[in-house]
Amino acid sequence: MEQTRLTQLQEMAIFGGLRGDVLEMLEAQSSELCCAAGEFFIHEGDSGERLYVLLEGRVEILKRAGERLRRLRCLGPGDCFGEMALMDMSRRSASVRALSACRALEISAAGLLHVYERDVEQFALLEMNMGREVSRRLRETDEHLFDPLPDAE
Repeated sequence: MEQTRLTQLQEMAIFGGLRGDVLEMLEAQSSELCCAAGEFFIHEGDSGERLYVLLEGRVEILKRAGERLRRLRCLGPGDCFGEMALMDMSRRSASVRALSACRALEISAAGLLHVYERDVEQFALLEMNMGREVSRRLRETDEHLFDPLPDAE
């Protein structure tokens, strides 16, 4: 892996603390996916065997509400998406659409399993990083939803 790519990955929260050899192994097990503005990376309800790490561009996370799509948040370079379905082995809980031309690293469940088989401590760190990201987003959602509520008596 070229040094600039390795440095780029090491600066991303999901890969925080991972050794360079583990990042190289993960990249070798993954592929790069490009989407034009308006194209979907994933659709709500799809099976979720892959995690994506945005390298370039911006995406929006969309949730179906009746017949409408509601924007939950926007993500940019360094952010990941698709991790929830991998962690809880459920279907996709939301859709992800490119707002601009995007490049993302696509990491399969098999790629993560490969890390687990080679170094369980590094795998645990990666899982903890994903858990922290999910927790951070849940905290942001809680703050957004409950800001306008009156104080408890």
